[in-house]
Amino acid sequence: MKVLVTGGTGFTGKALVKRLVDTGHEVVSLDYQEGLKTDEIRSWGVKVVIGSVTDRAAVERCMEGVEVVQHLAAAFRELDVPNSYYDEVNVSGTKIVLEVAFAHKVKKFVYCSTCGVHGNVDHPPADENAPIQPGDYYQQTKYNAEPIVHEYCAKGMDAVILRPAAIYGPGDPERFQMIFRRVSKGVFPMFGDGKTFYHPLYIDNLIDAFMLAMEPGKGRGQAYLIADEDYVSIETLVQKTAKALGVEVKIPHYPILPLMIAGHICEKVCKPFKIAPPIFPRRVDWFRQNRAFNINKAKRDLGYQPKIGLDEGLKRTGAWYRQEGYI
Repeated sequence: MKVLVTGGTGFTGKALVKRLVDTGHEVVSLDYQEGLKTDEIRSWGVKVVIGSVTDRAAVERCMEGVEVVQHLAAAFRELDVPNSYYDEVNVSGTKIVLEVAFAHKVKKFVYCSTCGVHGNVDHPPADENAPIQPGDYYQQTKYNAEPIVHEYCAKGMDAVILRPAAIYGPGDPERFQMIFRRVSKGVFPMFGDGKTFYHPLYIDNLIDAFMLAMEPGKGRGQAYLIADEDYVSIETLVQKTAKALGVEVKIPHYPILPLMIAGHICEKVCKPFKIAPPIFPRRVDWFRQNRAFNINKAKRDLGYQPKIGLDEGLKRTGAWYRQEGYI
C-alpha cells in the first residue's frame, strides 16, 4: 500500500518507515525540516515532503494516492515556545491531516497519542478507561486531538488511536540515555523510594502495533494502550539496566522534594536563555508518577503481542549506546 507517515524522521517515525519499506510498502514522509535523516530515508526509496502538518498545502502534496496515514508528527519537549504552539501542531495539525485524509478517501488513519493522557496512574495497572488526567501541556494537547479522530470515525473514516508507553530502543539518543549513562558510571541517585512503576515499550514492539493497526477495520473508533508485557519499579529498571551493561551499580536514596523544587527553578532560569534545563518537572515526574498499564485490549482486538522483553531490549539498547559513544 501507499502509506503516509507524518514525522517520519523522528525516532518512532523512522523505525516505522523502515519497517514499511522492508515489507514492500510505498512510503511518503512529511517532515518539517531537511537533515541527515531525511537523506537517509530517501536512500531507502521514500518520498520526503518538507513541511508542517499545520500547512494544508504541504499535507495535500503528500496525500495523493495514499491509502493509510500513520500520524506521528507532534510538538514534544520544544524549547522557548508558547503553549499555543502545542495546540497548533498537536491539535490543529491533526485536524488538518484528518480533513485532507478524509477528502482523499484514505482507507485507514492511525493516530499516535500517548499513555501520558492518563497522567499519574492512581490504581495501577490502568486500562483505557482509567481517568484522563494529563500531567503537562504536551499530554493535554495529545488528548485534545483524540475527540477529533472520533469525529471523523463518526463521518465514516476507519481510524484508530494508539497510546504508547515509554518508548526506548536503538536509534534514540534521548529517552533512556540518562538512565544508561548514570548506570554506566556505577552510581544511580534515586530520589524517593524507587518503588514507582514504569512501563517500557521497546521500539520494535511499538512498530508491530502500528503495522497491526493498519489492517482494515481493526480497532476502528477505539483507543489502545501499547506497552511491553511487564511493568517494573524504577529501581528494578535501574538494576536491570546495570545487568544489561554488565556493570555493578549503587543506588543511594535521597528525598524527592528538593529535586522537585530544583526542577521548577531550573526550567524558569533556563527558558529565557533558550537552553535545555538539566532538571525539569517532567524529568522529576519519572521518580514519583506511576506508569503501569493493562494491554489486554490491544492483545484482544489488534492481535498485539510484545515479542521483545525488557532484558533483551535493554541489552540491545545498551549495545547501541556504546556503539554510538553515548556511554
